[in-house]
Amino acid sequence: MKIYLDGKFVDEADAKVSVFDHGLLYGDGVFEGIRLYGGNIFRLEEHLERLEDSAKALLLSMPLSRKELRDVICEACRQNNLTDGYIRLVITRGVGDLGLAPWLCAKPSIFIIASKISLYPQEHYDNGLAIVTVPTRRISPAALPPTIKPLNYLNNILAKIEAKQFGALEAIMLNDQGHIAECTADNIFTVHKGVLRTPATSQGALKGITRGTIFDIAAELGIPIRETDMTRYDVWVADECFLTGSGAEVIPVTKLDGRVIGDGRPGPITRKILASFRRRVLVEGTRI
Repeated sequence: MKIYLDGKFVDEADAKVSVFDHGLLYGDGVFEGIRLYGGNIFRLEEHLERLEDSAKALLLSMPLSRKELRDVICEACRQNNLTDGYIRLVITRGVGDLGLAPWLCAKPSIFIIASKISLYPQEHYDNGLAIVTVPTRRISPAALPPTIKPLNYLNNILAKIEAKQFGALEAIMLNDQGHIAECTADNIFTVHKGVLRTPATSQGALKGITRGTIFDIAAELGIPIRETDMTRYDVWVADECFLTGSGAEVIPVTKLDGRVIGDGRPGPITRKILASFRRRVLVEGTRI
């Protein structure tokens, strides 16, 4: 595998960062997870825009222009002979000293990994996931804006550990008010009486690229959609539920906290949305 690292492609065994990189020491940096389908990088421009916005919020200088990023991402796919896969784009603060001060880091570092990903077995896409609610709360938007996609995912990792301890692959995270924010790695949607509902980003949800795609699909299919406060009860009594993310794509949820959602099978609206999503990924984006 070839990894793009600070201006050149290197073998994965040679793709190394310094132990003094603040991305490693403090999680100081930003990233994007991007999907490649049939030689089409899905919604690359939206991912790059979010990356630039995240970096701007952290006062982190972008090491490459938008066009340069686009070019090296495409080349990373070509270097690894990928037509379907997953791209991890990471920008760190760079090498500094052992203090927190980001202004002592001379220049940011960038690396791009173009490889494969498989988050959930196919059976869960066919039959749905059983998920749980975990004790770890989502970081307050007042402390860290959820629109920033930082390298520090410890909050989500703690929740992921708890999900595994409860025997689940994914889990809902609540905010300090007890409303649903998101899952550990995915956004969440429910369907109730024909209306799609999802938590607002102000509740702690990441403004996901796949999440945004669902809004477009809902408009295309004429399905009402609302951003609203949601509790676990709203999921328990929903007719359908599904999760979205660049890694997870669109995956049905059929049980939460031991309670069956709907009839316990992926619902008709979920299936329609998934079918539309599958069509879009091949045409909405950038050809490598």
